[in-house]
Amino acid sequence: MQAAQHHNLFLTRNHCLLDPYRWLKRYNISQYVSQNKMTTSLAFPCLQPRYISSANPTTSKCIKHRRPIVSTLSGPKNPSTAAPLPNREPVLKPEGAINKLPTREIPGDYGWPFIGPIKDRLDYFYNQGIDGFFKSRVQKYDSTVFRANMPPGPFISSNSKVIVLVDGKSFPILFDVSKVEKKDLFSGTYMPSTELTGGYRILSYLDPSEQRHSQLKQLIFFLLKSRRDYIIPEFHKSYTEMFESLEKEISTKGKVDFGAPNDQAAFNFLARAFFGANPADTKLGSEGPNLITIWVFFQLSPILTVGLPRILEEPLFHTFSLPPFLIKGGYQKLYDFFYEYSGTILEEGEKLGVPREEACHNILFATCFNTFGGMKILFPSIINHIGQAGVNLQSQLGQEIRSVVKSNGGKVTLAALEQMPLTKSVVYECFRIEPPVPYQYAKAKQDLIIESHDAAFQVKKGEMLFGFQPFATKDAKVFERAEEFVGDRFVGEGEKLLKYVLWSNGPETESPTLNNKQCAGKNFVVLVSRLLVVEFFLLYDTFDVNVRPFGSTAFVDLTSIKRASF
Repeated sequence: MQAAQHHNLFLTRNHCLLDPYRWLKRYNISQYVSQNKMTTSLAFPCLQPRYISSANPTTSKCIKHRRPIVSTLSGPKNPSTAAPLPNREPVLKPEGAINKLPTREIPGDYGWPFIGPIKDRLDYFYNQGIDGFFKSRVQKYDSTVFRANMPPGPFISSNSKVIVLVDGKSFPILFDVSKVEKKDLFSGTYMPSTELTGGYRILSYLDPSEQRHSQLKQLIFFLLKSRRDYIIPEFHKSYTEMFESLEKEISTKGKVDFGAPNDQAAFNFLARAFFGANPADTKLGSEGPNLITIWVFFQLSPILTVGLPRILEEPLFHTFSLPPFLIKGGYQKLYDFFYEYSGTILEEGEKLGVPREEACHNILFATCFNTFGGMKILFPSIINHIGQAGVNLQSQLGQEIRSVVKSNGGKVTLAALEQMPLTKSVVYECFRIEPPVPYQYAKAKQDLIIESHDAAFQVKKGEMLFGFQPFATKDAKVFERAEEFVGDRFVGEGEKLLKYVLWSNGPETESPTLNNKQCAGKNFVVLVSRLLVVEFFLLYDTFDVNVRPFGSTAFVDLTSIKRASF
């Protein structure tokens, strides 16, 4: 891999990585409230990164595993040559093939004004659950394209009407900014108050047609490029500290929750790598993750459920937005930290035409909401999937990683990471089966024809499109054994399927630019996800996990861990 290609891994940063609903699942709001002696109605349990759908999440028996986790690896001596899946080619017709699909009117309806959106909201959160909400409508309409209302609805959202896309063929229209607009759609059918972001519309809410979009995205590119040499060493430092702490706790208590230690390690890593500051040595101390928790909750409370009875959640969180002034002090602490340690970046922002204050609010959002939030979701998910896949996959990952690092002088480098096909495949499979960005929104700029596998549909200018990515990336007409976690799915010929991995607001085979909405940190997120796997298996051979159901969510515990034997 050429040096320029190595550097390109750092030239991006994620301003849209984080999906609103799943981000808050990782947060222990009640713990934060307790620690900060708050006595408001915010004292409730957290939502963890994996929601478990049920018809009634407040009363139904929880399902331990949302989907089967299967490793197809049979233990070849050389993990880099693990036998690929047979017939990996997608079922989709080749590009350029002539399709004569029947034209069909988009099925579904929005119901009566005011009543329809509330009914769909209750189905979505309580009566059917998220997966059930979409599955039931696919079955009812015999279509993967249909009309529905998306939360929050009245009184927060003035228009909750969307056209839902849940298959791998129709979904990519959401990325084509020549045909769709992305203005103020980051969180869906509503936009949180700009009082929560210093009075500014943040990069994630800007459309590429707006001048400020390219200026701010260029600033994020600059941040990653200017700090690229610190990524690998600071990740090693922060996560080695975390793994050693986890190992000690397992030895004394028999298990440890992966979430909380990962939160602190992730924030420490980002602060050290991007801003040269160790949070523990600053006024912020260890408060960062908790302050981010409550700040993000105030933005996303309209589109999540925290496990309270609906009679409480509906009026508290889904009907009216929480007032920003309640968390002004906490946000100011975060802002002061970033303003103090982002001097060089803020100076670059001024050169690009962005005032220092606006640049700082954007850097804070990109670091805390997008990147920290993404690591908060992704890393427990990766550990969970590899843990459930079993000893066979874990052993082969350890063999591949240690062999490659040894052959590269005992160092983890970008070049070494590119020599680990199984490790890369496992990370991509985690992105595919549990994408960190389940939801995508866009508004049609013009009259469009959208095609699913079975039909063509006409969309009028101005209509809102909504894609539910977990269904699109588990499309059985694209992926074989789509519901299973297959560790070596993207090894060898399987790499051709990467164009159907869509977590970054675009295909994995494409790159973010100033003129698109693909996540600016796409390559950075892939890099740190690989680093997590590499750093873990440099230290350990195998491990076990336990998923603890909690309401409609689950916690991931490490229950055993075995030190590396070679």
